[in-house]
Amino acid sequence: MEPIEFKGANVAFGENQPEYNQLPALRKKDGKVVTCWGLTWRERIKILFTGKMWISLHTFNNPITPMLPSTDKPVDIINE
Repeated sequence: MEPIEFKGANVAFGENQPEYNQLPALRKKDGKVVTCWGLTWRERIKILFTGKMWISLHTFNNPITPMLPSTDKPVDIINE
């Protein structure tokens, strides 16, 4: 799974930080951040058969922020 550029992205997290992969995103004024991820054919088939996807977050011992994985583009960014 790799983060991918998308229309409306206005920030790149990890830019100029070689220890991280760059993460293109749309950061909205209300604090919402949207990213888009591309799956390989192998990953797509694995999800199809297992119905599972794992997400790991680095919280650095801070509270976790809400997440909403989806296969649909968020409605509030469609016109951005």
